[in-house]
Amino acid sequence: MVTTASARHIERINSFFSALLFTQVTDMAGSSLFSLLLPVVVVAFASSFAAVARAGDGSLTAGFTRVPLKESQFVVQKPYDVSLADRYEFAGGVRRMWVFATDKPTSATHPGGARTEIKINIEIYTSGVWQFEGDMYVPAGTSGASVMQVFGAAAHATTLMLHVYGGNLTYYHDLSRVVAAGVYGRWVRLNVVHDVAAATVAVFADGERRLSAAGQGGTAHYFKFGVYKQSHHDPSHRMESRWKNVAVYTKR
Repeated sequence: MVTTASARHIERINSFFSALLFTQVTDMAGSSLFSLLLPVVVVAFASSFAAVARAGDGSLTAGFTRVPLKESQFVVQKPYDVSLADRYEFAGGVRRMWVFATDKPTSATHPGGARTEIKINIEIYTSGVWQFEGDMYVPAGTSGASVMQVFGAAAHATTLMLHVYGGNLTYYHDLSRVVAAGVYGRWVRLNVVHDVAAATVAVFADGERRLSAAGQGGTAHYFKFGVYKQSHHDPSHRMESRWKNVAVYTKR
């Protein structure tokens, strides 16, 4: 995947070589020198494109170790009174989760709101640097839902929540702290980096750092993603998010 920042760099490279080709065509059209130079220009452009694409793909996870995940470690939490197929679908590598504002919680005794979320059931981490990565898609109309969490904190439940309100991805329900604008109907690559010792969390959208925030303390953390109804800013009746290429990395 080529990030937004990488794409801009590729565009600059493309503009440079386009100008160079135009100069060659204008000045040397029909000459044998132009015939010799054209393959060199093409190869140089292709090499630059490939190098930028590679840098955009792995720079955020460089130095991290990928945590092996089995399918059984993607644990779906859903309203207790409906079947899994009524709120979750996994097909073609895409995990689709939806919930209604009137849905029941995950159990009859659970105090939380309506949700269909996946808990990544790895070790509950207490130290080190951990990174969540995934491609997220939110259909138009979904609003008032948490779509990703870093669970665990000292004073409350989470270190980080990313919410969707009116097509924007925000830090909790703070509409002034937009992590990604206009997320409806498109895939967005999210990377969330939690440094436990430094007590920091950073969020990248399509390869660009869009949020830096303080950690919330706590001694036990894990990642969740999906849809979880919130009580702020008029949540929609139906909420949905889709995910693919979800991975977890660590650096200890």
